[in-house]
Amino acid sequence: MRNGRREAGERERWLRWLPAALLVSAFVLDLFLLNNVSTFPLLAAAPVLAAPLLSLRGTIATGVAANAVGLALVDLEREPARSDVTAFVSLVVLTVIAAGLNVLLARDRQQLKTSREVAAAMQRAVLPDPPRRVGRLTVASRYEVAHKEAAIGGDLFAIHETPHGIRMLIADVRGKGLGAVRTVNALLGSFREACLHQPDLPSVVRQLEHRMRAGIEEASGAETESFATSVVVEIPFDYSELRIANRGHAAPLLVHGGRVVPLEPAAPSLPLGLGALGGDEVPVERFDLPAGATLLLFTDGIDEARDQDDVFFDPVPVLSRHLPPDPEVVLDTVLSAVSRHTGGELQDDAALFAVTLDADADADTDTSDADTGTAAEHGRLRGA
Repeated sequence: MRNGRREAGERERWLRWLPAALLVSAFVLDLFLLNNVSTFPLLAAAPVLAAPLLSLRGTIATGVAANAVGLALVDLEREPARSDVTAFVSLVVLTVIAAGLNVLLARDRQQLKTSREVAAAMQRAVLPDPPRRVGRLTVASRYEVAHKEAAIGGDLFAIHETPHGIRMLIADVRGKGLGAVRTVNALLGSFREACLHQPDLPSVVRQLEHRMRAGIEEASGAETESFATSVVVEIPFDYSELRIANRGHAAPLLVHGGRVVPLEPAAPSLPLGLGALGGDEVPVERFDLPAGATLLLFTDGIDEARDQDDVFFDPVPVLSRHLPPDPEVVLDTVLSAVSRHTGGELQDDAALFAVTLDADADADTDTSDADTGTAAEHGRLRGA
């Protein structure tokens, strides 16, 4: 979304010229109409328009300039009259009011900025960046915040190399704020533990389901209605396939050779926290994983991003072209397209997570995963 923010910044810079354009328009129109129509409303509107766009100094300067333009017009066209005093006093009063509004708006903007900075810092603490390399996978991730809100979102992702293969998770917890943070933290911890100790993917999902339901039972208020859509992925040691358990989440995309394949489940499953309504079975789909392919996972901030006509964004056409086997390129391509689609502003937070399998079968299998000891354990298992 960086391109969208740059475009928004350019628009904001152009808007700052509006008060000056209003003053120039008032001056030119008054001369052109030879005082047949009063342009005083345009002069009066200039400082009010400046209040949300300019600094306090700029707002006051606009009010002073409005008075100066008014005096110049009176001096050029006629003799000053008693009625002009009322007009210029009104301009002064409006300038004072505009300055007060500017101070209030600046204070609110600063408070919102502080809230966003705190939310972003907490988000980074709860959801640290994943390692750049895990086994033969190159990893990339993004977390894009919907700037209309300052609340902490419930999107999360994780990847671990374990004694049972490489396992990945992306999930979207219902709601925002501290309740969502607690759930995110609990799911991340439970996933890490399950990755190390559960022998297969259904067991990992069941542990996440149990943790989610335990959190709901301990909660109160709106948190008792919480749930989390998720996708859990497992890649075996030979990197031959993807094993995917999808719990009500957007289907991952497999990008390879200029084509995009949505990895849809054969049958839908309920999100984490609602598993009791659908039984204990955990369907696992298997898909081939060719060398050089990129697996893309994302939350609904991407596929539910809308344009001005309320049309949802579709990442498949955007990625259906030859791209380098690099997860960073895939994520940048998607985010640039989303930015163009929405005009630079997401309606909801979005997490994106992508991994690319090295095209070279003899690629270095060293990993910088934070799970100490798992690489050695991985080697022991393969040696056995």
